[in-house]
Amino acid sequence: MYSRDELETARRIVYAAMPPTPQYAWPLLCDAAGAEVWVKHENHTPTGAFKVRGGLVHMALRKARGETGGVITATRGNHGQSIPFAAARVGIRSTIVCPVGNSPEKNAAMRALGAELIVTGHDFDAARETAMEIAAARGLDFIPSFGKELVMGVTTYAHELFGEAGELDAVYVPIGMGSGIVGTIAARDMLGLRTKVIGVVAAGANAVALSFAAGQPVSTNHATTFADGMAVRVVNPEAFAHIKRGADRIVTVTEDEIAEAVRLYFRCCHTIAEGAGAAPLAALLKERGAMKGKRAGVILSGGNIDMPKFASLLEGQTPPA
Repeated sequence: MYSRDELETARRIVYAAMPPTPQYAWPLLCDAAGAEVWVKHENHTPTGAFKVRGGLVHMALRKARGETGGVITATRGNHGQSIPFAAARVGIRSTIVCPVGNSPEKNAAMRALGAELIVTGHDFDAARETAMEIAAARGLDFIPSFGKELVMGVTTYAHELFGEAGELDAVYVPIGMGSGIVGTIAARDMLGLRTKVIGVVAAGANAVALSFAAGQPVSTNHATTFADGMAVRVVNPEAFAHIKRGADRIVTVTEDEIAEAVRLYFRCCHTIAEGAGAAPLAALLKERGAMKGKRAGVILSGGNIDMPKFASLLEGQTPPA
Protein backbone atom coordinates (compact mmCIF):
# COMPACT_ATOMS: atom_id res chain seq x y z
CA MET A 1 0.00 0.00 0.00
CA TYR A 2 2.89 2.40 0.66
CA SER A 3 6.67 2.63 0.61
CA ARG A 4 8.95 3.30 3.56
CA ASP A 5 9.45 6.87 2.36
CA GLU A 6 5.68 7.35 2.18
CA LEU A 7 5.34 5.94 5.69
CA GLU A 8 7.88 8.45 6.97
CA THR A 9 5.96 11.26 5.27
CA ALA A 10 2.76 10.05 6.94
CA ARG A 11 4.47 9.88 10.31
CA ARG A 12 5.75 13.44 10.02
CA ILE A 13 2.28 14.71 9.17
CA VAL A 14 0.49 12.75 11.90
CA TYR A 15 2.97 13.54 14.67
CA ALA A 16 2.91 17.23 13.84
CA ALA A 17 -0.71 17.18 14.99
CA MET A 18 -0.77 14.53 17.74
CA PRO A 19 1.52 12.27 19.76
CA PRO A 20 1.50 8.48 19.39
CA THR A 21 -1.35 6.87 21.31
CA PRO A 22 -0.60 4.40 24.13
CA GLN A 23 -0.81 0.63 24.11
CA TYR A 24 -1.20 -1.14 27.42
CA ALA A 25 -1.49 -4.74 28.58
CA TRP A 26 -4.16 -4.28 31.25
CA PRO A 27 -3.95 -7.08 33.90
CA LEU A 28 -7.71 -7.46 34.38
CA LEU A 29 -8.27 -7.77 30.63
CA CYS A 30 -5.48 -10.34 30.44
CA ASP A 31 -7.21 -12.32 33.19
CA ALA A 32 -10.58 -12.11 31.42
CA ALA A 33 -9.14 -13.30 28.10
CA GLY A 34 -6.62 -15.80 29.47
CA ALA A 35 -4.04 -14.18 27.22
CA GLU A 36 -1.59 -11.29 27.14
CA VAL A 37 -3.80 -8.55 25.71
CA TRP A 38 -2.38 -5.32 24.31
CA VAL A 39 -4.97 -2.58 23.88
CA LYS A 40 -4.20 0.05 21.24
CA HIS A 41 -5.93 3.18 22.58
CA GLU A 42 -7.09 5.01 19.48
CA ASN A 43 -9.79 6.58 21.67
CA HIS A 44 -6.97 8.93 22.80
CA THR A 45 -6.57 10.85 19.51
CA PRO A 46 -7.67 14.51 19.10
CA THR A 47 -11.01 13.34 17.65
CA GLY A 48 -11.40 10.25 19.83
CA ALA A 49 -10.83 7.76 17.00
CA PHE A 50 -8.15 6.34 14.69
CA LYS A 51 -9.61 7.93 11.55
CA VAL A 52 -8.01 11.30 12.29
CA ARG A 53 -4.64 9.92 11.20
CA GLY A 54 -5.83 9.27 7.65
CA GLY A 55 -7.56 12.61 7.40
CA LEU A 56 -4.41 14.44 8.46
CA VAL A 57 -2.29 12.74 5.82
CA HIS A 58 -4.80 13.07 3.01
CA MET A 59 -5.58 16.73 3.62
CA ALA A 60 -1.92 17.71 4.07
CA LEU A 61 -0.93 16.00 0.81
CA ARG A 62 -3.97 17.49 -0.93
CA LYS A 63 -2.84 20.96 0.13
CA ALA A 64 0.74 20.24 -0.98
CA ARG A 65 -0.56 19.33 -4.44
CA GLY A 66 -2.41 22.63 -4.64
CA GLU A 67 -5.84 21.00 -4.36
CA THR A 68 -7.40 23.64 -2.13
CA GLY A 69 -11.06 23.52 -3.22
CA GLY A 70 -13.85 22.32 -0.96
CA VAL A 71 -14.23 18.64 -0.08
CA ILE A 72 -17.21 16.47 0.82
CA THR A 73 -17.51 13.02 2.33
CA ALA A 74 -20.04 10.68 3.93
CA THR A 75 -19.78 9.21 7.41
CA ARG A 76 -21.37 7.81 10.54
CA GLY A 77 -19.05 10.09 12.52
CA ASN A 78 -15.37 9.26 12.94
CA HIS A 79 -14.29 9.75 9.32
CA GLY A 80 -16.53 12.80 9.39
CA GLN A 81 -14.59 14.27 12.30
CA SER A 82 -11.25 13.36 10.77
CA ILE A 83 -11.79 15.30 7.55
CA PRO A 84 -12.89 18.67 9.02
CA PHE A 85 -10.26 18.46 11.78
CA ALA A 86 -7.55 18.00 9.14
CA ALA A 87 -9.14 20.34 6.59
CA ALA A 88 -9.23 23.21 9.07
CA ARG A 89 -5.49 22.79 9.68
CA VAL A 90 -4.75 23.46 6.00
CA GLY A 91 -7.51 26.01 5.30
CA ILE A 92 -9.84 23.86 3.20
CA ARG A 93 -13.64 23.91 3.51
CA SER A 94 -15.41 20.64 4.31
CA THR A 95 -18.96 19.33 3.96
CA ILE A 96 -20.09 16.14 5.69
CA VAL A 97 -23.12 14.02 4.82
CA CYS A 98 -24.47 11.63 7.47
CA PRO A 99 -27.61 9.49 7.61
CA VAL A 100 -30.81 10.32 9.45
CA GLY A 101 -30.67 9.04 13.04
CA ASN A 102 -26.91 9.46 13.27
CA SER A 103 -25.28 10.00 16.66
CA PRO A 104 -26.28 13.47 17.92
CA GLU A 105 -22.98 13.86 19.75
CA LYS A 106 -20.93 12.94 16.68
CA ASN A 107 -23.01 15.37 14.63
CA ALA A 108 -22.33 18.12 17.17
CA ALA A 109 -18.61 17.33 17.07
CA MET A 110 -18.50 17.59 13.28
CA ARG A 111 -20.23 20.96 13.36
CA ALA A 112 -17.86 22.15 16.10
CA LEU A 113 -14.93 21.26 13.85
CA GLY A 114 -16.25 23.66 11.23
CA ALA A 115 -17.93 21.29 8.79
CA GLU A 116 -21.17 21.98 6.98
CA LEU A 117 -23.33 19.02 8.04
CA ILE A 118 -26.03 17.57 5.78
CA VAL A 119 -28.28 14.88 7.27
CA THR A 120 -29.97 12.62 4.71
CA GLY A 121 -30.47 8.96 3.82
CA HIS A 122 -31.48 5.91 5.84
CA ASP A 123 -27.94 4.55 6.31
CA PHE A 124 -24.27 5.23 5.55
CA ASP A 125 -24.35 3.89 2.01
CA ALA A 126 -27.38 6.01 1.11
CA ALA A 127 -25.62 9.07 2.57
CA ARG A 128 -22.53 8.24 0.53
CA GLU A 129 -24.55 8.18 -2.70
CA THR A 130 -26.06 11.57 -1.86
CA ALA A 131 -22.63 13.01 -1.02
CA MET A 132 -21.37 12.01 -4.46
CA GLU A 133 -24.36 13.72 -6.09
CA ILE A 134 -23.75 16.90 -4.07
CA ALA A 135 -20.06 16.81 -5.02
CA ALA A 136 -20.96 16.82 -8.71
CA ALA A 137 -23.56 19.56 -8.28
CA ARG A 138 -21.35 21.89 -6.23
CA GLY A 139 -17.97 21.16 -7.77
CA LEU A 140 -16.61 19.64 -4.57
CA ASP A 141 -14.05 16.85 -4.33
CA PHE A 142 -15.59 13.68 -2.90
CA ILE A 143 -13.34 11.89 -0.39
CA PRO A 144 -14.17 8.18 -0.04
CA SER A 145 -13.75 6.40 3.29
CA PHE A 146 -11.00 4.21 1.82
CA GLY A 147 -7.94 5.25 -0.15
CA LYS A 148 -4.16 4.98 -0.16
CA GLU A 149 -3.48 8.24 1.69
CA LEU A 150 -6.05 7.40 4.36
CA VAL A 151 -4.41 4.01 4.84
CA MET A 152 -0.98 5.66 4.98
CA GLY A 153 -2.22 7.71 7.92
CA VAL A 154 -4.04 5.06 9.92
CA THR A 155 -1.28 2.49 9.46
CA THR A 156 0.87 4.59 11.81
CA TYR A 157 -1.13 3.21 14.77
CA ALA A 158 -0.19 -0.35 13.79
CA HIS A 159 3.49 0.57 13.54
CA GLU A 160 3.24 2.11 17.02
CA LEU A 161 1.60 -1.04 18.41
CA PHE A 162 4.12 -3.43 16.89
CA GLY A 163 6.99 -1.15 17.91
CA GLU A 164 5.96 -1.32 21.58
CA ALA A 165 4.40 -4.78 21.90
CA GLY A 166 6.63 -6.60 19.42
CA GLU A 167 5.44 -9.56 17.38
CA LEU A 168 2.00 -10.60 18.56
CA ASP A 169 0.29 -13.89 17.79
CA ALA A 170 -2.78 -12.04 16.54
CA VAL A 171 -4.32 -8.58 16.23
CA TYR A 172 -8.09 -8.11 16.15
CA VAL A 173 -9.29 -5.14 14.06
CA PRO A 174 -12.86 -3.85 13.51
CA ILE A 175 -13.92 -3.45 9.89
CA GLY A 176 -16.03 -0.64 8.49
CA MET A 177 -14.81 0.50 5.08
CA GLY A 178 -11.48 -1.22 5.67
CA SER A 179 -8.73 1.37 6.18
CA GLY A 180 -7.88 0.17 9.69
CA ILE A 181 -7.45 -3.52 8.89
CA VAL A 182 -5.67 -2.83 5.59
CA GLY A 183 -3.27 -0.49 7.39
CA THR A 184 -2.62 -3.16 10.01
CA ILE A 185 -1.95 -5.79 7.34
CA ALA A 186 0.40 -3.39 5.54
CA ALA A 187 2.35 -2.64 8.74
CA ARG A 188 2.61 -6.35 9.58
CA ASP A 189 3.93 -7.13 6.12
CA MET A 190 6.37 -4.21 6.00
CA LEU A 191 7.84 -5.27 9.35
CA GLY A 192 8.08 -8.91 8.29
CA LEU A 193 6.00 -10.18 11.21
CA ARG A 194 4.02 -13.42 11.38
CA THR A 195 1.15 -11.87 13.34
CA LYS A 196 -2.29 -13.01 12.23
CA VAL A 197 -4.57 -10.09 11.43
CA ILE A 198 -8.17 -10.94 12.28
CA GLY A 199 -11.07 -8.80 11.10
CA VAL A 200 -14.17 -8.25 13.22
CA VAL A 201 -17.70 -7.46 12.04
CA ALA A 202 -21.10 -7.24 13.70
CA ALA A 203 -23.63 -10.00 13.04
CA GLY A 204 -26.09 -7.42 11.73
CA ALA A 205 -23.53 -5.83 9.40
CA ASN A 206 -21.68 -8.87 8.09
CA ALA A 207 -21.00 -7.98 4.45
CA VAL A 208 -17.25 -8.41 4.85
CA ALA A 209 -17.66 -11.81 6.54
CA LEU A 210 -19.92 -12.96 3.71
CA SER A 211 -17.44 -11.60 1.17
CA PHE A 212 -14.49 -13.34 2.84
CA ALA A 213 -16.35 -16.65 2.78
CA ALA A 214 -17.35 -16.17 -0.86
CA GLY A 215 -13.95 -14.90 -1.98
CA GLN A 216 -15.49 -11.83 -3.62
CA PRO A 217 -17.37 -8.70 -2.52
CA VAL A 218 -20.91 -9.41 -1.35
CA SER A 219 -23.28 -6.61 -0.37
CA THR A 220 -26.21 -6.89 2.02
CA ASN A 221 -29.59 -5.17 2.14
CA HIS A 222 -29.06 -3.72 5.59
CA ALA A 223 -26.41 -2.97 8.21
CA THR A 224 -28.08 -3.18 11.62
CA THR A 225 -25.85 -2.66 14.64
CA PHE A 226 -25.37 -0.12 17.40
CA ALA A 227 -21.65 -0.25 16.52
CA ASP A 228 -22.07 2.46 13.89
CA GLY A 229 -18.41 2.37 12.84
CA MET A 230 -19.06 -1.09 11.37
CA ALA A 231 -22.54 -0.39 9.95
CA VAL A 232 -21.62 -0.87 6.27
CA ARG A 233 -23.55 -2.97 3.74
CA VAL A 234 -21.49 -2.31 0.57
CA VAL A 235 -17.93 -3.68 0.56
CA ASN A 236 -15.15 -1.59 -0.99
CA PRO A 237 -13.55 -3.82 -3.68
CA GLU A 238 -10.05 -2.38 -3.27
CA ALA A 239 -10.10 -2.79 0.49
CA PHE A 240 -11.51 -6.29 0.16
CA ALA A 241 -8.68 -7.35 -2.14
CA HIS A 242 -6.19 -6.53 0.62
CA ILE A 243 -8.36 -8.15 3.31
CA LYS A 244 -8.75 -11.33 1.24
CA ARG A 245 -4.99 -11.53 0.76
CA GLY A 246 -3.78 -10.53 4.20
CA ALA A 247 -6.38 -11.35 6.84
CA ASP A 248 -6.35 -14.72 8.56
CA ARG A 249 -10.10 -14.82 9.23
CA ILE A 250 -13.16 -12.71 10.00
CA VAL A 251 -14.93 -13.08 13.35
CA THR A 252 -18.59 -12.13 13.68
CA VAL A 253 -19.79 -10.85 17.06
CA THR A 254 -23.31 -10.24 18.35
CA GLU A 255 -24.74 -7.04 19.76
CA ASP A 256 -24.73 -8.54 23.26
CA GLU A 257 -21.08 -9.56 22.92
CA ILE A 258 -20.12 -6.04 21.83
CA ALA A 259 -22.11 -4.56 24.72
CA GLU A 260 -20.34 -6.76 27.26
CA ALA A 261 -16.95 -5.77 25.81
CA VAL A 262 -17.83 -2.07 26.27
CA ARG A 263 -18.63 -2.79 29.92
CA LEU A 264 -15.47 -4.83 30.37
CA TYR A 265 -13.31 -2.00 29.05
CA PHE A 266 -14.83 0.39 31.57
CA ARG A 267 -14.62 -2.11 34.43
CA CYS A 268 -11.05 -3.23 33.77
CA CYS A 269 -9.45 -0.10 32.31
CA HIS A 270 -11.83 2.76 33.15
CA THR A 271 -11.77 3.67 29.49
CA ILE A 272 -14.65 4.38 27.10
CA ALA A 273 -15.08 2.36 23.93
CA GLU A 274 -17.72 2.87 21.27
CA GLY A 275 -19.29 -0.23 19.77
CA ALA A 276 -16.80 -0.64 16.93
CA GLY A 277 -13.95 0.04 19.34
CA ALA A 278 -15.11 -2.74 21.67
CA ALA A 279 -15.81 -5.30 18.94
CA PRO A 280 -12.19 -6.57 18.70
CA LEU A 281 -12.18 -7.35 22.43
CA ALA A 282 -15.53 -9.11 22.00
CA ALA A 283 -14.00 -11.25 19.24
CA LEU A 284 -10.95 -12.12 21.36
CA LEU A 285 -13.20 -13.16 24.24
CA LYS A 286 -15.23 -15.28 21.83
CA GLU A 287 -12.01 -17.06 20.83
CA ARG A 288 -10.51 -17.19 24.33
CA GLY A 289 -10.07 -20.96 24.13
CA ALA A 290 -7.96 -20.84 20.98
CA MET A 291 -6.04 -17.77 22.21
CA LYS A 292 -5.30 -19.04 25.72
CA GLY A 293 -1.74 -18.20 26.75
CA LYS A 294 -1.01 -16.29 23.55
CA ARG A 295 -0.20 -12.62 22.88
CA ALA A 296 -2.98 -10.63 21.25
CA GLY A 297 -3.56 -7.02 20.23
CA VAL A 298 -7.02 -5.43 20.15
CA ILE A 299 -7.61 -2.15 18.34
CA LEU A 300 -9.79 0.12 20.45
CA SER A 301 -10.58 2.17 17.38
CA GLY A 302 -12.64 4.90 19.04
CA GLY A 303 -14.50 6.08 22.11
CA ASN A 304 -17.14 8.32 20.51
CA ILE A 305 -20.35 6.94 21.98
CA ASP A 306 -23.38 9.02 22.97
CA MET A 307 -23.84 9.44 26.71
CA PRO A 308 -27.38 7.95 26.91
CA LYS A 309 -26.25 4.88 24.98
CA PHE A 310 -23.17 4.48 27.18
CA ALA A 311 -25.29 4.87 30.32
CA SER A 312 -27.63 2.12 29.16
CA LEU A 313 -24.66 -0.14 28.49
CA LEU A 314 -23.31 0.40 32.00
CA GLU A 315 -26.76 -0.55 33.31
CA GLY A 316 -26.38 -3.91 31.62
CA GLN A 317 -28.52 -3.22 28.54
CA THR A 318 -27.75 -3.70 24.86
CA PRO A 319 -28.72 -0.58 22.87
CA PRO A 320 -31.05 -0.94 19.92
CA ALA A 321 -29.36 -0.95 16.53
